[in-house]
Amino acid sequence: MRTTLFALLCLICMPLWALDAPDQQRLLSIQQEWARIQYQVPESQRAEAFEKLAVQSDAFKQQRPAAAEAWIWSGIVTSSWAGAQGGLGALGKVKLAKADLEKALTLDPNALQGSAYASLGTLYDRVPGWPIGFGDADKAQALLEQAVKINPDGIDPLYFWGDHLFRQAHYAQAKAALEKALLAAARPGRESADAGRKKDIQLLLADVNKKLK
Repeated sequence: MRTTLFALLCLICMPLWALDAPDQQRLLSIQQEWARIQYQVPESQRAEAFEKLAVQSDAFKQQRPAAAEAWIWSGIVTSSWAGAQGGLGALGKVKLAKADLEKALTLDPNALQGSAYASLGTLYDRVPGWPIGFGDADKAQALLEQAVKINPDGIDPLYFWGDHLFRQAHYAQAKAALEKALLAAARPGRESADAGRKKDIQLLLADVNKKLK
């Protein structure tokens, strides 16, 4: 009876859908290609490269519709594609990315250590507000705070939280968050993303330090 109860509790604590080994490798491939495009491809070529990656991430999402991880990375790739494209024409892609991330939250809000919260919060922070877009600093703050709560030592949530604080002119708090982000543990298989993110952090820290002088 005790063994049966333990097994039942384990099932309850497990996510509704878990990635198997081939899909974990597929996800890692998308993550690594995203980092290559974001940090190594010339800016003028990124939109086209992200468009191609979006085909892969969308296929992953369609084939694994119960996996929050697939929806998260579809949202991340689509939002990156929108950012690389720029202009009002990118707003449609941003809305698609928002929908993907919201779907991920309904499936498993803790997937990938709360990455959906961080990515969705960043969209609310960086997209123009009404009447052009859905940007909202208050919603961004709530989502980013939740991301940091779930993953308090993660390089990405701390970077996005620091960026939000900088945008809100909370420079001392932004500096603390960004300096903590630089101390984040390395992510196996994500070396390129970690290196690129640290450069992002250092650039933002330079802007923060100027404000603090």
